[in-house]
Amino acid sequence: MAERVQQPPAKRLCCRPGYNATCKQGQRAGGTACGGSAATQSGSSKTQSPESLLDIAARKVAEKWPFQRVEERFERIPEPVQRRIVYWSFPRSEREICMYSSFNTGGEEVAASGGESSDETRLPFRRGVALLESGCVDNVLQVGFHLSGTVREPATSSEPELVCSVSVSFDRCKITAVTCGCGNKDIFYCAHVVALSLYRVRKPEQVKLRLPISETLFQMNRDQLQKFVQYLITVHHTEVLPTAQKLADEILSQNSEINQVHGAPDPTAGASVDDENCWHLDEEQVQEQVKLFLSQGGYHGSGKQLNLLFSKVREMLKMRDSNGARMLTLITEQFMGDPRLALWRQQGTTMTDKYRQLWDELGALWMCIVLNPHCKPEQKGFWLRQLRRWNGVDVCPLEDGNHGSELTNLTNALPQGLAGNPDSLTRPHRTVFTRAIEACDLHWLDSHLQHIITEDLYINYCYHDNHDSSLFDARGWPLWHEHVPTACARVDALRSHGYPKEALRLAIAIVNTLRRQQQKQLDFFRNHKKEVLHKGMTSVTNLEGWVGHPLDPIGTLFSTLMETGRSNEEGVPTFFDFSASRPGSVGPTKRTEHPLFPVQRFLDEGESFVSLAVETALIGLGQQRVMPDGLYAQEKVCRNEEQLLAKLQEVELNDMLVKIFRKQAVFLLEAGPYSGLGELLYRESVPMHTFAKYLFTSLLPHDAELAYKIALRAMRLPVLESTAPSGDLSRPHHIVSVVPNRYPRWFTLSHIESQQCELASTMLTAAKGDAHKLETVLESIQKNIHSSSHIFKLAQDAFKIATLMDSLPDITLLKVSLELGLQVMRMTLSTLNWRRREMVRWLVTCATEVGVYALDSIMQSWYTLFTPTEATSIVATTVMSNSTIVRLHLDCHQQENLANSARTLALQCAMKDPQNCALSALTLCEKDHIAFETAYQIVLDAAATGMSYTQLFTIARYMEHRGYPMRAYKLATLAMAHLNLSYNQDTHPAINDVLWACALSHSLGKNELAAVIPLVVKSVKCATVLSDILRRCTLTNPGMVALHSRRNSGKLMSLDKAPLRQLLDATIGAYINTTHSRLTHISPRHYSEFIEFLSKARETFLMAHDGHIQFTQFIDNLKQIYKGKKKLMMLVRERFG
Repeated sequence: MAERVQQPPAKRLCCRPGYNATCKQGQRAGGTACGGSAATQSGSSKTQSPESLLDIAARKVAEKWPFQRVEERFERIPEPVQRRIVYWSFPRSEREICMYSSFNTGGEEVAASGGESSDETRLPFRRGVALLESGCVDNVLQVGFHLSGTVREPATSSEPELVCSVSVSFDRCKITAVTCGCGNKDIFYCAHVVALSLYRVRKPEQVKLRLPISETLFQMNRDQLQKFVQYLITVHHTEVLPTAQKLADEILSQNSEINQVHGAPDPTAGASVDDENCWHLDEEQVQEQVKLFLSQGGYHGSGKQLNLLFSKVREMLKMRDSNGARMLTLITEQFMGDPRLALWRQQGTTMTDKYRQLWDELGALWMCIVLNPHCKPEQKGFWLRQLRRWNGVDVCPLEDGNHGSELTNLTNALPQGLAGNPDSLTRPHRTVFTRAIEACDLHWLDSHLQHIITEDLYINYCYHDNHDSSLFDARGWPLWHEHVPTACARVDALRSHGYPKEALRLAIAIVNTLRRQQQKQLDFFRNHKKEVLHKGMTSVTNLEGWVGHPLDPIGTLFSTLMETGRSNEEGVPTFFDFSASRPGSVGPTKRTEHPLFPVQRFLDEGESFVSLAVETALIGLGQQRVMPDGLYAQEKVCRNEEQLLAKLQEVELNDMLVKIFRKQAVFLLEAGPYSGLGELLYRESVPMHTFAKYLFTSLLPHDAELAYKIALRAMRLPVLESTAPSGDLSRPHHIVSVVPNRYPRWFTLSHIESQQCELASTMLTAAKGDAHKLETVLESIQKNIHSSSHIFKLAQDAFKIATLMDSLPDITLLKVSLELGLQVMRMTLSTLNWRRREMVRWLVTCATEVGVYALDSIMQSWYTLFTPTEATSIVATTVMSNSTIVRLHLDCHQQENLANSARTLALQCAMKDPQNCALSALTLCEKDHIAFETAYQIVLDAAATGMSYTQLFTIARYMEHRGYPMRAYKLATLAMAHLNLSYNQDTHPAINDVLWACALSHSLGKNELAAVIPLVVKSVKCATVLSDILRRCTLTNPGMVALHSRRNSGKLMSLDKAPLRQLLDATIGAYINTTHSRLTHISPRHYSEFIEFLSKARETFLMAHDGHIQFTQFIDNLKQIYKGKKKLMMLVRERFG
């Protein structure tokens, strides 16, 4: 923190003992000879003797009274009393010091101290503790309400030793100002301030204690005062001499301002009556840090840092520290000043999701602050003015995440009074601060509410539960009727401000109210079911759902109950008391007595707080609620639901919980319009797929029939269905549109549909082996799934239902299936999908079942559906197969038309992608001479540029197989031009193609062979391959075995003449080059293999008329060049001489 000493106000002037003699802040000071006995000053902890009345009184005064009030109350304060007040005015707990010197809470710091990581040791609090424990704090002096000392930071490998002068001002057990010579610039106290403060907390008896300096000066006579001033100026003349002279001039001037007031300021004299009593918080640094984090735009962990700041605000609120609201005000000002807000509004773009969540937390924190049960009216009025000012700014973010009115607010289009909700979003443009502004009108003065939160035994067994606003239920337990999110906001506020008992009591009353309301809704629907279904209307549907609500009411209730329940199950005290922390401790000290709240209070037999929490979550998740407008609000609904379900999945089910699951499942199925799984469902209601999947898996082992009822009911996704007439009773489940002509913009529809398919998949898996259930599940899938992202599965299912039934194929369903399949093709055309080939085959099968016109249609528009490879190798090939012709019962004319379409497709694909489609095009065009010639010409045109030797060799072999040897020869020579085999590629896959090409040329005649050998010599450098070709060419005369059974007579070709002489020379040269290449890096384990290689080389050398001489010279050269390889050369001599 940028530490600065706060100057005392001018009115806090000290002039004589007993009246304004001490100053600014009340804190505790260390006991010394000036403070009385050591036993008294240290709280008598060592001797265990009773604490003196003086210490008890002084401690209470030091905590609550500014010292000026003490001085004004008593004409003369004895020096020992002053010393004890000054002593006790310093903070006695390390918790707050820790809170102001690190992001982490005190408890977390304690946990971290056991195994310090590199990050934790860099926290100011941990570093300060380390400095203190290393004896780096010295020269500690307390003068009145001012503490000073020096802290030495040892030298490191990169930094020299640093000695910092530190001073701390305090008042009523709170540090009010700090300064340090290190020049630290941060929100939190630096390690040196922490070290000095903890020294005073842990070692008060070692701190020199003096009264405020004004008291000491009063005890001096004139000579002593003059000597004091002159010595002070002498010691610090360079710093204070100009100031001293200026003050002297003013004092000597009779009319100066300084002579118009009585007394003089004393920075060590404590607080005045009007001074605010709060911990030191550097406002400038808070603003700078938040501004920096915002400017980083989510990078460098800025979002995490801002969340940590919000956590710090909550920590302060829980400690009932007034700086919580002060710090949040500073943060909010910077958020409102973020220049991106205006930019986003101007561009019409949305803020990032993480940034949006920060704004949500900001609004929730203000809600907690204004709902502080002990907030003063003037303070609440001040906050209300602030909130209204921010709320009136144009760029203030809206609660639902939208930028303006471009998205119709559903509530504005609804009939008034449809939902009796006092907070039903009837006003447009609700900002993130609107709820906090509205909460300023709430109070805690209701006597029933006060009884609920303050009494454990608030029960009325004689109360008659006969109307909706009953204060007690039939059991006599208290109820609290209020807009549920608002009531839960009260619970959150109580927890946030450190009132856990009160929060728990109110939470239980709210849950009991929800359960009673649920039962009344069920009874009402059962009694009026026919009337409600016939009219197609609902009496209550909450437009503002509890799950995904900005105030997170269900999450608040769940957390409050689970914390208590788990604490009771683990035998851990439910609530903590920090007031009993010992002076040397950090963090909370847990009470050892039983939990403060009776475990069985307001619980039915066998129930627990955990079961109550689970039931609350089930009630909230099953509530029928309208999908909110806007991307962010809809994503929040999904996210909040998943978070709540994740917490539920951590709870292990027992018999009691299974009983609750059964009860709630029946409520959900039978509660009609009040339940998201009821018979009457709004078209715009939030789907229940994710929740139903959790219920299904939880209930399946215990009640399979009920589990399937829940899951099948939840498969509905009415937003994708056409609106049914409200009086249509032929439909098993009624869909009611709140706004008949409105198609809502569901931005999370893709996620919702994926969850719908997950539910279906879960049911299919569970129904394996049960034919009836499988059929039921498949019918539900057919009826309810409309997902484009999962449409292939739906198409397959529809196709199976249409074609595998006993009756004739349903042509309408087949057409639907085909359309869905075509959409899948378009969606996956440019993306990788491992099932793509299966999808294409399935689509052709489906089109075949629809009819010949469907096949012709997909071939006509193949470029929007398939890749060229798919179109030729799968689509056209399948269409022209005999099985397709037989299946469609085509006549000759239809067959010819279909074949023409297939050949046209093939030629188009060959032009677009000759590398992969040319062979398929040739195959498809075999029966049409013109089309075949066109395809062959496409291959020739593409051979020079776009096709590889592998593709050309493949097509060449096809041509030979189809009886076109000269075309095959032409393509083979084109392929050879693209080939390059180096000396060591004797296992290259193209070798067989080269041998085949040479054999083809040899069979065609001498001219063809003579033409191909130069290409071979140019492309192939591998000696073994060349020698193999050479031997094959010498076995028979060219043209002796022609493809058309013609024989050419004549002698074998001579090796001394072209073209074989060229091939022989190239082969010998390749052997020589390969030999030298091998010898460059040969190892002894390859010697024997090398000798065999030379043996093969000799065979080739000897094919020349002077081959023996050439080989001998070659061997002699090797012996000379590689004579260093003695062992190898010895083996060469043994074999070759």
